[in-house]
Amino acid sequence: MNELKVIFHINESNRWKIVLVNITNLLNDVGQDNVNIEVVVNGEAVSIFKNGCQPTECSGSCYGSTNESLLEQMEKLSEVGVNFVVCRNSLKGQSIDENSLPDFVTVVPAGITEIVRKQAEGYAYIKP
Repeated sequence: MNELKVIFHINESNRWKIVLVNITNLLNDVGQDNVNIEVVVNGEAVSIFKNGCQPTECSGSCYGSTNESLLEQMEKLSEVGVNFVVCRNSLKGQSIDENSLPDFVTVVPAGITEIVRKQAEGYAYIKP
């Protein structure tokens, strides 16, 4: 089997669980040695990297523990080769210091450029 190449694009925080489940399902189906996965994070979705408790838009309740769980899932996926790439412009827009990001995250100047570059390299584009 030829190695698959896939970009998962996320720009909305409420899509994180779906993205991570899709990635897990893909890895379970084809095996981690048969797919190269990159997750491009931009827009409002970078708020997952804010420290502490962040109020949700709808209820105003805290979802800090949910973020911790999602970050743990992301770290586990990174350990099997999934690359997480974050847009610097979006980090600036959300006032998030890129030095505070987890070690498994790579920062690129612009998420949109990363998506275009990867598609030119033959990556399939998925936006759950």
